[in-house]
Order: sequence, then C-alpha cells, then structure tokens
Amino acid sequence: MVTPESSRGRRPDPDALLTLAGREHRGKLKIFLGAAPGVGKTFAMLAAARRLKQDGVDVVVGLAETHGRGETAVLLEGLEVLARRRLAYRDRILEEFDIDAALARTPALILVDELAHSNAPDCRHPKRWQDVDELLDAGIDVWSTLNIQHLESLADVVSRITGIRVRETVPDKVLQDADDVVLVDITPTELLARLNEGKVYLPATAMHAAANFFNLRNLTALRELALRRTADRVDDQMVDHLRQNAVEGPWQSAERLLACVGTDEHSEVVVRTTARLATGLNAPWMVVHAFRPNEPDVDAAKAARLAATLALAERLGAGTQRLSGSDLASEVLRFARRENITQIIVGKSRRQGLRGLLRRTLSDEIIRRSTMIGIHVVAGDKPDTAPPRLPWHWRGTSVGTFAAPVISVALAVGLGLILNHLLKLPNLSMVFLTAVLFSALRFGVASAILAAFLSFLAYNFFFIEPIYTFTIAAPDELFALLIFLIVAIFTGTLAGRAREQAETVRKRARALQALFEFSRKLSGASGVDEVLWAAVAHMQSTLGGQVILLLEQDGELKINAAWPPVAELDAGEASAARWAFDRLEPAGWRTGTLPNVRFQFRPLATSRGSVAVCGIEPAHPGRAFSGEEERTLTSLLEQTAIALDRARLVGDAVRAAALEQNEALRSTLLASLSHDLRTPLASITGAVTSLRQFGDQMPLEDRGDLLASIEEEAGRLSRFVANMLDMSRIESGAIKVRRDWVDVADVIRAATARVQKTFGGRPITINVAPALPFMRGDAHLLEQVLFNLLDNAHKYGGDGGTNVHARREANDVVISVTDAGSGVKKSDLDRIFEKFYRGGGIDGRKAGTGLGLSIARGLTEAMGGTILAQSPAQRRRGTRIILRFPAAAMPVTAQVPN
Repeated sequence: MVTPESSRGRRPDPDALLTLAGREHRGKLKIFLGAAPGVGKTFAMLAAARRLKQDGVDVVVGLAETHGRGETAVLLEGLEVLARRRLAYRDRILEEFDIDAALARTPALILVDELAHSNAPDCRHPKRWQDVDELLDAGIDVWSTLNIQHLESLADVVSRITGIRVRETVPDKVLQDADDVVLVDITPTELLARLNEGKVYLPATAMHAAANFFNLRNLTALRELALRRTADRVDDQMVDHLRQNAVEGPWQSAERLLACVGTDEHSEVVVRTTARLATGLNAPWMVVHAFRPNEPDVDAAKAARLAATLALAERLGAGTQRLSGSDLASEVLRFARRENITQIIVGKSRRQGLRGLLRRTLSDEIIRRSTMIGIHVVAGDKPDTAPPRLPWHWRGTSVGTFAAPVISVALAVGLGLILNHLLKLPNLSMVFLTAVLFSALRFGVASAILAAFLSFLAYNFFFIEPIYTFTIAAPDELFALLIFLIVAIFTGTLAGRAREQAETVRKRARALQALFEFSRKLSGASGVDEVLWAAVAHMQSTLGGQVILLLEQDGELKINAAWPPVAELDAGEASAARWAFDRLEPAGWRTGTLPNVRFQFRPLATSRGSVAVCGIEPAHPGRAFSGEEERTLTSLLEQTAIALDRARLVGDAVRAAALEQNEALRSTLLASLSHDLRTPLASITGAVTSLRQFGDQMPLEDRGDLLASIEEEAGRLSRFVANMLDMSRIESGAIKVRRDWVDVADVIRAATARVQKTFGGRPITINVAPALPFMRGDAHLLEQVLFNLLDNAHKYGGDGGTNVHARREANDVVISVTDAGSGVKKSDLDRIFEKFYRGGGIDGRKAGTGLGLSIARGLTEAMGGTILAQSPAQRRRGTRIILRFPAAAMPVTAQVPN
C-alpha cells in the first residue's frame, strides 16, 4: 500500500514532468479503439459527444462515417457538422475532412472519424492522423476511432492472421500519446450476428466480408490483440501517473533494444517485430543500418527500400543510425555497448553458395561475438526461394571487368611464349601474376579473381608438360600450379581491395574537399545574402535539380536565393515551406506533409529555432535520395544554418553596438544640454532677477556689467543652437556648398575679428604667406570653420596666444591654428573630431559641447578639404589643427587690375 509517508522525500520523475509540461498547451486526444469494423466505435463516440453537448460543451463533428447505419445517423441530429471539402480526383469527386474549416471554427471538441484514413492526393497531409495532430497542436481536443488492425507495428501480424494486407496504418506513437483510450468491445459471435443482420455492411458487402475477413478465428485473434494493446496502454497510464506523483514502483525499464536492418524486404519484418517487443517491454529502441565503406552504392530500388524501412522505424518511435566499417559485426556490437543495448534483433541471414559455407553470416557473427547482450533472430514470413546472389564484388561490374583479364592473360601467354623461346625460363608464373595484378589494380577484386583462374588454365595449357592439354604429368608441377593459383587469388584480392579502398578514400576526400570549400566560402561570406547564394550554388552543383532558400520577412517566407531561378511558389509549395519552418520537420516531396509538391522543404535550424527553409527539387523525382546524398545534404544544411546564424549574430552585434553608441551619444547630448543650456540660462536669470529687484539701487557700472553678462550668455546660447543646427544639416546632407573664388587671407581676418569681438582680449597672431593662391569654396563656411577652431583654442589654449598661419604647399592651401595649451593625447587625436567628444586633454579638463571640431570636420570635407590634429609628441607644446584645400588659380578675366 502506498502512503504519503512512503513517497515523502522523493521527487517526481523529471522526464515524466517534462512530458506532462509538453502537453500543457496541446489538445487532448481520445481514441475509441475496436477489434474490427462494426463493433460500435462511431456510435459510442457520438453518444458520448451528445452527452457533453447537453452539458454545454462546444462540440463539432468534423467528420463522421455512418456507413448507412440508421441508428448511428440519428445521433448526428442536433450536433454541428462541418461541411466536407470536395476534391476532383481521376474523374471523381472525393469528400474529405476540411482541416482549414476546423481550425477556423476552433471548437472545444471536434470529432474526426476513421483515424487511419488516407487523404486524397491534394490534401495538406497524406493521412488523417496528421490532420488530427495539427488540430491538437492548435489546442483543440479531438475524439477519433481506430481499428486494431491499423496499428503500424501489427500490420504484418494482422496480414498473417487474416491473409489480407493492411494498407492504411497509424504509427503506434499516436496511440501511445493519446490521453485516453476507450475500448469498444463485443464478442465475435455478437459481431457476426450484427453482420448477418445488415448492421455492419450492406448485404452484398456483408456476404463478401463474411467469406474473407469476418470469421470467428480472425475476429477472436483481433479481439485478443485489441485487449492486449488496451491493457498495455492502461499500464502505461498508471506508470506515468506514478512517476509524475513521485510514487515508488518497479516501472523503470532496464531494457534497450537494437534492430539491425539492411536493404532487403525482410528488414521491415525486423522493424515491426522490434516495435512490438519494445511496446511489450515498455523499452526504448533503435534501428541501425551497417555497411562497408568500400562497397559500391546500392541501386535506386534498394536505397528507396532502406529509406522506407528507416522511415517506418521513425514512425514507430525508434531512433535511426547508419554505421560504417569493414567489420560489420564489430561495429554493431561496439554501438550496442556504447548505447547500453540489452537486446539485439537481427533478421535471419541467407547463405550464398560456397562463400556462405566458408564465411559466417552477420547474424551468426553477432551471436558468436556478443557477451551480456541477448540476440533475437527473426525468421522471414516467406521461405527463401530466391536464387543465390553473386558477392558484392561481382555485382554492378562493367564489360571491362571481364575483358581485362582475358586480354591481359592473352598478352601474358604471348610474352611467355617469346621469353620461353628466347631464354628457356624454367618458371613463367611471374608473367601471369603481372596480369592478375594489372586486372586487380585497374578493375578490382572481381577482375583479379577471374584473371587468376584464367592464368591457372593458360599456364597449364601452354607451359606445363604435356603442353596444349590440361593434363599434368608431374606431381610437383601440379603442386606448384595450385600454389600459383592460391598466391594469385590472394595477391589479386589484396590488390583489388587496396584499389577499391583507395577509390573510396578518393571519393571521401573529394566529398571532404567539397565540404571544406563550402565551409571556406561560408566563412568568407560577410552577409546573409552572400551565405544564401553560396549555399544555393554549392548544393545545386552537388545534388543537381533545383535549390531555393527562403527567409522569413514581415511574417512571410520569401525566396531570397534560387538556382535555377524561381519566380514564386504555388500555394501548395508555400504551405509546405511554412510547415517545415514552423514545425522544424521536412515537408513536401516524399514526406508525410504535402508529398505531391515538387520540392522537399527542410528547415535550417539552430539553437534559436528556424533561420531559413531550403527547398530541393530532385533531379530524379522517381527515386529517393541515396544514403550518400542524404548525408551530403544534411551536412550542407547544417553548415548553412550555422553560417546564417553567425551572419545574423554579426548583424545583431553591429546593431547592438550602434544602439550602444546612440545611447552614449544620447547621454552625452543630454549632459551637454543640461550644462550648456542650464549654465547660461542660470546666469541670464540671475542677472535679470537682480536688475528687476535692485536695478534702481545699483550703480550704473554694475548694471552695465549685468547687461553685458546677459548679452554674453545669450550669445553663448545662440552659438550652441547654431552648432546643433549645423550638425543636423551636416548629417542630413542639407549643407549647400558654394563654389566661389575665396581669398583665404580675407576669410582669416574676418574670422579673427569675429573671435576677438566675442571673447575679448585673447591675443591672436596671423601669418599669411605672400602671393597665397585662391581656393574654390564657400567663404562663409570657411569662416565658420576657422571660428570653431579659434573657439576651441580659446577653451583649451591656456593663457598663451593663438597663431593662425596660411601658406602654400605644392598645389594645396594649408591653414593651421595653433594654441599654447597642454595638448591632446596621441591616442585621442582622431576622436576629438567625433560628436560630443570632450576628453583627450592632457590636463584632463573638459569644456564646451563637443560639437565645434566635429562641425569643422564636416564643413571642411563638404568643401573638399581635409583636417587633422597634431599632438605635443609631434610638437613642443600646444595643439595644432591643420586644414588643407586644393589651390586654384583665378582666371585672368576675374582678376582686378592694379
């Protein structure tokens, strides 16, 4: 008995809580499960729905199949029934469940009959259970019906019991993840009675069903399967409840299953058998396919069969893996030990001729080498009547594989006859061994073995007494010939395998080189567009067909790169792309979602979610991607996703830096405004207040000082506002620069006079070189630049004077403004021209708004000049600002006569 004390101090199982949390915003699924058609699943579902409707629950019938049963049709009265979607297919009109109407209606509970139904080709999903899954993701509760024979893992068992192949199946995970399973059960005798009364099918159909499917033996077996599976489901629910509530119990499964599959048809039986074992043991399981790296690629049919087998395993809830190695048994066992596998399920291997007698099969080798791991061998459901196959070395051979040994042995015979005639050599076996090695290195193991046997025969026929017969007179000659044959076979086999392994290494090196080149291109791509086009071009050249990449912009997926070019996607392709982007799963061609569209869409996912969607239209739509193509595509998509994520992170970092800089500028601007506006306003306010209160009592001289202070501070405010306006005009490009002839000396004198009028007795020395040339520019803007430089010298120049010097250097007019202050740190020489920058002084002082020099640079560059600063390290003292403009000779017509 479980008491509160017994569970005190224990925590709920984390995995169980995560599973529960994952279903929090998902709809609830209830499945009415039956052993066979006619047991009353739809009737029970509708009856329960009517009771909920009476209780005020928003219930909608999305689809219900009455099959002409009157008592079932009556239950639909009073329930809201959605209209079915009508589709034209092969000169017929099909009626299907309208999932879009259901999503738009958004009821609390929707009824969708026949969960295993296959939808028409133009529907969004090929299976109705996928429609139900989308409804659940939308938060809608769903009730549905299912017969036990439609479970994926039981399809082969049902086929053996009834002799009828089940074509419409539902993955076992759908039943396992259902929130509630209701078993609708009647005895086989009652079901047969209902069939005879016409309550299951119409009379004609009922007679056919009774003769084939509906017999006592079949119905009894199906009922047992339904009862067992329901009991397993109830047990799973109990275990989940105990785990979520931290109640101790013996539910922890120590079993982990591993199924080994290949390209044969028997692999599907192995997968289904493993699924049933895993369900019975409540254990996780995996499926692996092991192959040798030097084996040639399998044909399209076998590749498609293997892909279908692995897809079946994933639908049944298994993880899949591909293993590569020369020793398959060692690879499988090494993987099993690494993954803590307790049981391995393999198919019964077929022995192939002499090779099968001399060499163990994979299942035999795994059984022999395994320790502490149980092995299950699954026999096929059909006897092995297929003819023995050639070893893989001989499959897929070309004409050269057989022609090369014949020609090389013929040449060896000719050379041997010549050498025997000229030199009378006692042993010519090395000549024939050369032919074997040539065949091995050029065409592989199969060609080498054939060359070894041809050499054996030719050597005997032409060079061993009695010649021109296959008779061997001397026993030592027979022994030497047999030794030659063994050496030739082993040498040829080793050389052939070395060639095939070298070819495999070359293929992998080419693939790695291509992947390296692709990675290098992506690493050199600085923006998202460059990454997209590099990825599209490389994937198209590698896989062929058509490749597109889509990014989400303003809530819509739009084509950003495509090769060959694609104008736009049709509605079905756009829906498949959106599905892949939102659900992080493939959609489109050869998938479970919209499989009839021409593209297969795959999400490019990172830790931050989907970053893009890749659409691939294969060059050969009739076959699936081979294993090598699949691995290549997966690697390219992963590399592209990482590159896109990196490019976006770089963009985010740039934007973050810009925001940080803007924030710093904003803070600086606010500080400047608070100081440069508040200080003059405070002085003006204080002076005005004094004049208003004590003006009549003040001496005339004091009143003059206050009025001068008001005038000075007002001018300071005016300059500050002017600087702000000038900076705004410079940044917006609104500055209009005139191209007049400018006399630099006149502008310097005007700017100096303006400064002396503004700041009073600051000494300024002017040195203008004689015959200083004119420049093309705007005299007013140049005066403003010089005023800002002199203003800066006034603030930072200390007690000394300021020197203004103008001269000609080559074809330039150079103007310099030098103060006698402490100077600027060398590291800050470029920063003093930035907006609102007021640091950098050696004495640490900060004055002004930090706009004067920035405005000076903007105006100077607008007139085509340059500006720079020199530090005390370059001079003895002070700071020097140097302006440089192109000199211009004044036309003769514009010169004034003396």
